[in-house]
Amino acid sequence: MKCLSLGLLLVLWATPAAGAGVTLVSRDVPLGNGRLLSGGPTPAFNMVGLHWQGDGSVSFRTRAADGPWSRWRAAMPEAEDQPDRRSVESRTRRGWRVGNPYWTGDADGIQYRLRGTVRRLRAQFVNSTATAVPSRQISLAGSPGLISRVGWDADERIRRGPPLYASAVRVAVVHHTAGANGYSRAQSTAIVRGIQAYHVKSNGWNDIGYNFLVDRFGQVFEGRYGGVERNVVGAHAEGFNTGSVGVALIGNYAGAAVSSAALTSLSRLLAWRLDVAHVDPRTTLTFLSRGNPRYPASVPVFLRALSGHRDTGFTDCPGNLLYGRLAEIAGIVSATGLPKLYAPSARGTAGQRVRFTGRLSTALPWTVTVTDALGKPVASGSGVSARIDWTWDATKVARKVYRYAIEAGPSVRPVRGTVGEQTIVSPPPPPTVSTALLSAVSASPTTVTPNGDGTTDTTTVTYTLAAPAQVTVHVADEAGRILSTLFSERRDGGKRSFRFTAEAIPDGIYKIMVSATGDDGQQLSVSVRVIVSRVLRGFSVAPAAFSPNSDGRRDELALTFELLGPAEVKLRVLKAGKWAASPFTGALPAGPQKLLWDGRRGAGRLLDGRYTAAITVTDSLSSVTQELPFTADTIAPKLGRIAGTAWRLRISEPATVTIVSGGRRITLDVKAAGVFLVPRRGVALRARVYARDAAGNAAKPLSVP
Repeated sequence: MKCLSLGLLLVLWATPAAGAGVTLVSRDVPLGNGRLLSGGPTPAFNMVGLHWQGDGSVSFRTRAADGPWSRWRAAMPEAEDQPDRRSVESRTRRGWRVGNPYWTGDADGIQYRLRGTVRRLRAQFVNSTATAVPSRQISLAGSPGLISRVGWDADERIRRGPPLYASAVRVAVVHHTAGANGYSRAQSTAIVRGIQAYHVKSNGWNDIGYNFLVDRFGQVFEGRYGGVERNVVGAHAEGFNTGSVGVALIGNYAGAAVSSAALTSLSRLLAWRLDVAHVDPRTTLTFLSRGNPRYPASVPVFLRALSGHRDTGFTDCPGNLLYGRLAEIAGIVSATGLPKLYAPSARGTAGQRVRFTGRLSTALPWTVTVTDALGKPVASGSGVSARIDWTWDATKVARKVYRYAIEAGPSVRPVRGTVGEQTIVSPPPPPTVSTALLSAVSASPTTVTPNGDGTTDTTTVTYTLAAPAQVTVHVADEAGRILSTLFSERRDGGKRSFRFTAEAIPDGIYKIMVSATGDDGQQLSVSVRVIVSRVLRGFSVAPAAFSPNSDGRRDELALTFELLGPAEVKLRVLKAGKWAASPFTGALPAGPQKLLWDGRRGAGRLLDGRYTAAITVTDSLSSVTQELPFTADTIAPKLGRIAGTAWRLRISEPATVTIVSGGRRITLDVKAAGVFLVPRRGVALRARVYARDAAGNAAKPLSVP
């Protein structure tokens, strides 16, 4: 392949980061006609990243300041170290393929190798000065020492926007950065500053993409701005940034082992940060992708609470030698800093029954305390167990906001939050009409499972307007932060409804906020709580009619379903809404499930009649209930003749009737009890008649005439 010696054409800009000793120079590379490009004179650099247009690929090698060339490296080894699609951060480089920043150490030359179609190529040269290891560190309860942004001299002036926050952190995603592993302690700080400059100035992101970075010496760096204990949305795992915390080990661990210092600090960091989020590192979950090349938007993805970047996309990150130790790291994290409280939740609001649940790593005395806005105790519950489960009967309290705390002694990180909601937002002067403009807001069902199985995929929200009004409906998170607007339209007075489809919404707890503005200026806003959960899919009951009488036909009821994550499952049988039997209660793993039930309840069998099979699936996020009807029938149908006729018969219930005559079989579907006629065409002088009902019960055969 011909080697072309080409000068770099255009210096776009070179800006020193104030106080950080970082410069970044961007230059377009003339492509010519060859596939191997030898760059001309370059600025001093110790980190480089490439951007290009076209569906081809680019690799490069660099020459150290003392002479030798490096091996060839892929410009984009971690293709999905990216912001989420359609986010503001992702728009700035639309049309460009963005390579990773690669730490090279001091270098003075670069060559490029192209494959496929590459229309434009741009090199980003970063020079970040090594400084003394920062002495300023912060340490929060249970955390390792953290080198804050002030400590590594982050350039706060270049941040492009305020941080975004998720309602919760559900998973930790472990990465490695691209680049050499032989850096010094002082160079670690330079690498972090260089990554920030590249992510912001070259890629156009708001800030550095990772939430935390860990070097090979065990130093832990605060990453993206917004607070180390807060659920800051990063730009590290395209499609999975919201609801995750991204931790990157500085270096490449495809073929290099993780140092013991890095492993210790990584484990301590994850133990602390997942404890802040109350996430059990050894559990699994279903995470809804927001879209990337591997997982399209809205696809539920099964993840471990402590996952590697390759679990979320097409990438080898965090390298085989680090990825292979994640299960071991999860075990270390799980055993660090015990005891802990996992998966706390408060379901319900003022005016309802509010259920508080959680799980402790070991049995301990626990308390749940509810207080009003002034801190006055309103209710409390307590127990001694590993499972926290207490329900506050709030049906008679005022509909306002209350605070709660779930505690299990001084060694366990407590949970604090609020329940209840104020339904009137910015209330105007008292309306002149006697009837509230907006009322009776409800959702049915209150839990949506948008997984395409045809059961509870949507919910219908109903409300009543006392007069024509402008109606605006928002989707908000639990804290009331508006996430999207469903519609804003003028509606006539009366009972109104709309269907809410949650296909593009991740699993979580949300509020549907219905706001109405009347012609007289009256404004009201009422919200209803809706849970989105895909943990349960494909619940079915077969047969629709079964016969638990041990005759070998349809004696068992098969209850089948699929769990997209481990969960507690309760299967109940209801008769007219009241408990009749409990075929199963217990924990089940993720995957397809099939439970067989013989109809026994206590010492006897289920009585004949119509029933409902109700399944309740509870995971760390929510509790989902679905119901399906079935019939128990152990009584066989009865066949009889009509007096004075030979071929008119009577049957006691709907059944499938089979007529055997002269070696031929004729089947009739008799849909109702009563008289039916045996067809004469094709039937000999004598015939034998059989019948079975839907539950498989067989009638006593009858001969005709």
